[in-house]
Amino acid sequence: MKKVDLVGVGMTVFGKHPDKTGRDLLLEAVRETVSHVDMGIDIKKDVKALFIGYFTPELYEHQGHIGALAAEWLGLSGIPAFRTESACASSSAAFATGYWAVASGMYDLVMVGGVEKMTGLNTAGVTDALSIAADNIYELPTGITFPGLFALMAQEYFEKYHVTWDDLQAIPIKNHHNGALNPRAQFRSEILDIAEKTGNKIGVKFKDEMTFLKSPSNPAVTYPIRLFDCCPISDGAAVAVLASGDISKNFTDKPLHVEGIGLGTDTITLSGRKDLTSSKAIVNAARAAYQMAGVKPEEIDTAEVHDCFTINEAIITEDLGFFGRGEGLKAAKEGRTALSGDKPVNTDGGLKCKGHPVGATGIGMIHEIWLQLRGEAGERQVKGNPEIGLTCNVGGSNASAVVLIFKR
Repeated sequence: MKKVDLVGVGMTVFGKHPDKTGRDLLLEAVRETVSHVDMGIDIKKDVKALFIGYFTPELYEHQGHIGALAAEWLGLSGIPAFRTESACASSSAAFATGYWAVASGMYDLVMVGGVEKMTGLNTAGVTDALSIAADNIYELPTGITFPGLFALMAQEYFEKYHVTWDDLQAIPIKNHHNGALNPRAQFRSEILDIAEKTGNKIGVKFKDEMTFLKSPSNPAVTYPIRLFDCCPISDGAAVAVLASGDISKNFTDKPLHVEGIGLGTDTITLSGRKDLTSSKAIVNAARAAYQMAGVKPEEIDTAEVHDCFTINEAIITEDLGFFGRGEGLKAAKEGRTALSGDKPVNTDGGLKCKGHPVGATGIGMIHEIWLQLRGEAGERQVKGNPEIGLTCNVGGSNASAVVLIFKR
């Protein structure tokens, strides 16, 4: 198999884009990517295949056949192009597919990406669209949706490890701090700033983050999850270019090497699992990626993990082997996952603050690792010249997972 390098990544601002379609967002992300390929790229000449993750275009935009549509819109009509779907891990699935295409020697350079245009539907419509990533026979008829499924994980985690919702709040506080430093994030405010602004509106003074987070301004969604434990509804796109190690030097002298790749699945229903505080999908994907890369969890300098709900950041950091079982929240409270900690996690604000346009999320994570390992993350740059980065992108209630390891 050939070595595969990442030679360029770009993304839109994640958030609400009422004046743009999914194809507009994808084109914007491609333009951004092209502008950041150090030595330039001619996509019409150089790109040999296109793989795009988009979870539910049929429901959001009444549009299927995304591969051919994307190729046409990007001026690449004629090359092989298709859509990948793995719920919230759809663009990581696109990345994996593109990786295999280059590693196999089939193509020497491909473009992979993801997009989701969600905000055209109201909250009920988005909830319904997302629900198809759960089981339509054994889960959805009960009335449960994803906040409820992750609330069940949180309840079991709290009981099993003797922690509380208060302990969990270290994660949104940390991610809001990071998101405030990210110009591409949907939410760019510290929780204290939000508390002050909210308090001025309602005539209340919140003395600290926890006072605000315990107030009616942070309402319950489904016990024990509250509003600030949930990621937002978002529009956005992200794109990356993968090249064979034989030619990557033609595009950049600072590529990221794709060192490890692992994928896995678990039961799509929570009722099929013996332990809700861990995912076989993540554990298996991480094991495969570590083995391929020849590294251990303690060697990862920075990571982006799928915090669609704050409890999931703790669960994933444990499944990845960063911390022992039941130690994820303790590590967050101790500042170990902060920008200045020994294991910085979600330095871009995570899904919680950067946003979660489902089909674009995986490549969006890779964008942050690209910046961090190249020393280009600005105010949120991890100190000490990070060399190895990891992304963990999951689908549904952690029923599918893709773990990727990159090295400078």
